[in-house]
Amino acid sequence: MEVKSTLKVINAAGLKSHPGVCKGQTMQQLVGFAELPTDRIRASLATYEAGALEELHWHPIESFYFVISGHATVRDIEGKEYEVGPGSFIYTQPGIAGAHEWEVKEGLQIMAVRATTEPNRKFQFTVDKKTKRSYIDLDELARRGGVSFKSHY
Repeated sequence: MEVKSTLKVINAAGLKSHPGVCKGQTMQQLVGFAELPTDRIRASLATYEAGALEELHWHPIESFYFVISGHATVRDIEGKEYEVGPGSFIYTQPGIAGAHEWEVKEGLQIMAVRATTEPNRKFQFTVDKKTKRSYIDLDELARRGGVSFKSHY
């Protein structure tokens, strides 16, 4: 039996960056996207400028973040703060109980791994800290393919 390798080796320095979900964040798509599809995971490199704030939010999927460089304060749904730096990792369960916020103290780079490639589960819902109500901007929902304005008639 002949076996052909499926191994992929790619230098992230050659990948395109695009704006992230908050001001001061850029993303590089690694695997689980159209350019390099996968079965079950999606991974990207997220880079944040010092002072960036990614507001309290949650995902309908599990997420894993590994801090490569920089420092930030991560807050949970209860407001508890965690200082993170190189070597720290953060795991969030799906749903609002896994909500988290990033306040970047020093330029930050993280590896973000999501537990699905299903387009209808890649959303990020912002949480109002006072009421705990969740929402997603219509433009963001449309960008992620979660809404269609096509007529079915």
